[in-house]
This record gives sequence, structure tokens and C-alpha cells, in this order.
Amino acid sequence: MTVSFADAILLRRELHRNPEVGLDLPWTQARILRALDGLGLEVSTGTATTSVTAVLRGGAVSGGPRPVVLIRSDMDALPVTESTGLAYASGNGAMHACGHDLHMAILVGAAHRLAARRDELTGDVVFVFQPGEENWGGALAMLAEGVLDAAGRPVDAALGLHVFSYDLPHGVFGMRRGPMMSGSNTFTVSFAGSGGHGSAPQTARDPIVAAANFVSALQTAITRTFGMLTPVVATVGQISGGHSGNVIPDTAQLSGTARAFTAADSARLRALVTRVADGVAATHGVEAETELIEVAIPTVSTEAEADFAIAAARRLYGDSGVEVMEHPCTASEDFSWFLDRVPGAFVLLGACPPGRDPASAPSNHSPFAVFDDAVIERGIRFETEWAIARLDALATGSPVASRA
Repeated sequence: MTVSFADAILLRRELHRNPEVGLDLPWTQARILRALDGLGLEVSTGTATTSVTAVLRGGAVSGGPRPVVLIRSDMDALPVTESTGLAYASGNGAMHACGHDLHMAILVGAAHRLAARRDELTGDVVFVFQPGEENWGGALAMLAEGVLDAAGRPVDAALGLHVFSYDLPHGVFGMRRGPMMSGSNTFTVSFAGSGGHGSAPQTARDPIVAAANFVSALQTAITRTFGMLTPVVATVGQISGGHSGNVIPDTAQLSGTARAFTAADSARLRALVTRVADGVAATHGVEAETELIEVAIPTVSTEAEADFAIAAARRLYGDSGVEVMEHPCTASEDFSWFLDRVPGAFVLLGACPPGRDPASAPSNHSPFAVFDDAVIERGIRFETEWAIARLDALATGSPVASRA
């Protein structure tokens, strides 16, 4: 039986009440498996994570290599205590504050509708439910386990969708060609000196001063390394050291994030963080140790795939239902690793509740973020349309085709 819109909302709210964080999401995995049961899909689960991959075989393949498309949903929540007051709010200290519960409900709905039309499909569809999107390396874990070959041959095109609780108008799809979201790097810098009494700082090698200097020196170095038209940003969000106001400690530590929209700029930014840390350490006579993690590379929609996705959304919802974004988002997304290997598109969907101003609504990751589940139907229809049209185009060699 095909999942109805009402069923999809109930699924979303059940997922919202029971969020899990990280790579190990046993309850969420079991619920998704139950939601896909009976569709005749080739289902497999991950070993490194509690992922779910399901392959739908099309029944209208005319011979030759079978076209394959992939649609991905993330599954994990955030370690955020929910403050929305919703009747179905989480009470376990975690929260689907980034809308991944909607993503799962949308993809389950699309799987049901596409399975009901399997005899029309001119290729195969891979449905991917991925844990650990929130800085846990879930995408890389699934890629290492061969998710792109789940259908028996490489994926031809990939699609990712993400709801926004703010910024975009309700029900509007946001898309663009090229960079869609930034690459994300986290850094931790540890300064080691020698402690002493606050009354005689000249007898110590003060790591606190070095850490404080690093925060401002990094911002100045960025403006002297990157041109003003190159969008990069670095933010220090945590700094610690010492236990008493009149004691200079031996160590101080800080951590932050550095983001850019090209792989080259991201690499330059990482190198700059290390260079500034080493320079500040040398100035203050302390030692610096820098740890850098490339959490996500820039999320880049292939130009042709972005055009295809834009056309699919416009067929369903007209020009007013699609915003071709002038600028990319400064947030990051680990679907970037999929798009690094497969042509595809990443699509945003405005889920800000009606009556709220998207410009001032609580953002994704906020404990107050609210997503209107009325947009689930739009997401289901879009993913269904995209999959059918993309398979048709691959089967015929046409840039755009649709029977949905």
C-alpha cells in the first residue's frame, strides 16, 4: 500500500519523538526498515553504521546498461534539548533540529510511490538512508561500503534534499548551479607554555595570551591572504585554559570552524590556520599543536543536474515554487562527498511554518526550530518526479524527460 500524505506526517512525527544521534541509530533504522517492508525492494544495512540502502528495480528497461539514480536522506539528530513545545517534541535530550525526520518521511513516501509505478521505470532507483551526517562521517562510511554500486553498476545521477526552517519561503525549492554549500573544516589549536603567578607574568610563558592573540590574528590573516571577493570565514567558538584568575596555566586550547566554497580555498584556509598558530606561538615563546579535520568538502551541484532539478520542480510548482539562489549557503553538508563522485544536485526546501517570517524564524540546529510538515507532500512529489524523469532522460539520452 502506498504511503499517504497523512501516513508520511505520522511517520515524521514518530521519528521526531524518538531522535538518535551519531552513527548508531538502531531504533531509527528499525523504523525505516518497517516503513519500507512489503515494497519488493532489495534492502541492505550497513556494518560501520546503521544505514539502510534499498534498490528498486524498474520494469521498463529496454536493454543495455540499466540507468541508476540515487536519492539520499540523512537520519541522525543533534544533541540539542528541544524547546519547541510541540505535542510530538522529543524528551530524550536529543532533537531533530535539522529536519532529518522530514527527509526520512519524504524519501519513504517517494519509495512507496515509485514502487507503485515500478513497471514504468526505465531504470533502477537507490534509496539511501544515511546516519551520521552531523559531523560524524556517515557519508564517507557508506561510500566506503560501496553504496554507489548497490544496484550492481555505478550510479548515474544523485539527488539530495534538505528542509530549512528559516530563510526560504514556505514550500519554495532553493537551487543553484555550482557551489551550493560551503566546505567545512574544524580546527583545534593547543598552546603549551609554562605557568606562573599572575603577579609576575614575565616568569611564565603564557598560553592564554597566545590563544587570545590567535583569535584576532586569524581574522587579520584571512583579509591579507584572500581577496575581498573570495568568500571564506573562520570562527573560534570555544576557548579554555586555567582554573584561577591569578594563576597563569601551562596550557590553553581553542577550537573553531573554517569554511570556503572551493576545495582550493578550503585547503588554503586550513594551511593558514596552522601558519597563524605557529607564528603566534613563536611570538609568545610557547608551542602550538594544530589538529584539522575536513568535515565536508564544498557541496557542488553539477550545472546540468542543477538545471534538470530546477526544471523538474518548475513542472510541478511553476516559477514561483523555485528560487534560483544567487549565493550559496555558508552551512555545510556531507552529501558533498556523494557529489564529488557522482553528477547530481542538492536541493533546499523551505519548511518555515506559515505566518512566520523566514528571515527571523529560528534556524536549523536551534532548540526552537520548527519545520512545517505540510511540505512533506511537496518533497515526495518532487523526488518522485525527479527519479522518473531522470531515468527517462538517461534511457533516451534526452536532457529532460518526464511522464510523472
